[in-house]
Amino acid sequence: MSKKTDANEVPTTGHSWDGIEEYDNPMPRWWLIVFYLCIIWGLGYTVFYPAWPMVNSATSGILGWSTRGQVADEIDAQLTANAAVTEKLATVELASIAENPELNQFAVNSGAAVFRTWCSQCHGSGAAGAVGFPNLLDDSWLWGGSLEEIHYTITNGIRNEVSEDAHYSEMPAFGDILEESEIVQVVNYVMSLSGDPQDAEAAAAGATIFEEQCTACHAEDGTGDKYQGAPNLTDAIWLYGGDYDTLLETVTYSRFGVMPPWKDEVGGRLSEAQVRAVAVYVHQLGGGQ
Repeated sequence: MSKKTDANEVPTTGHSWDGIEEYDNPMPRWWLIVFYLCIIWGLGYTVFYPAWPMVNSATSGILGWSTRGQVADEIDAQLTANAAVTEKLATVELASIAENPELNQFAVNSGAAVFRTWCSQCHGSGAAGAVGFPNLLDDSWLWGGSLEEIHYTITNGIRNEVSEDAHYSEMPAFGDILEESEIVQVVNYVMSLSGDPQDAEAAAAGATIFEEQCTACHAEDGTGDKYQGAPNLTDAIWLYGGDYDTLLETVTYSRFGVMPPWKDEVGGRLSEAQVRAVAVYVHQLGGGQ
């Protein structure tokens, strides 16, 4: 005789594992309703909002909404709200900005944002610089540290091929001019200007070489000429390093740092108001002259 089945017993799927059978329980109705609603919502989302990836972009959806567009709208709203003060910042005399507390505060705050976006990659987030990139917090400025001079440098840059008005100077590679022994002597002399040379006897001999080869730019006393971009060799502030090996490399092969122009009118990326803002910000950090 076959086994009698209870009418209320849940049927199985027919699957069995080690004698354990799987019941074929139906899903709760509320769960199915939520599941189907999620499918409908998902399909609707792909129609109205960006969703499906394409080759170069994604489907924009009927509404054309995106977080990128939302951010752009917020930026435009801020630009519109600040349009009057931005226009004033771009047109007033540079020297008068500090005399207007409201305008000066706006310039410092917006200049800080510009600096973090475009300048911190080289000069550091705190503007302390790095090897080959000037420290903007000290008072050693190769091309001048007044507000007007900083503005000019940011506008046109240094030794670039974009702006015709860029600061330009070039140190010769003395490895092509002097004997190796003469380079050793002049390096020791340069070290003696701000500290102790590695070889005092070589330093004494290097004084004559320095007078003949270096004073045209660095001056007879080694204090340099900011208008030529020739650094002061007596203040122990070094852009690439002041140890013996680094100075030997500098004198032998020279240095040629480049800064791009930043004003949009000369090939840069910043407006006049942004250039002025970051100039004001840098000038007030403590090193501006």
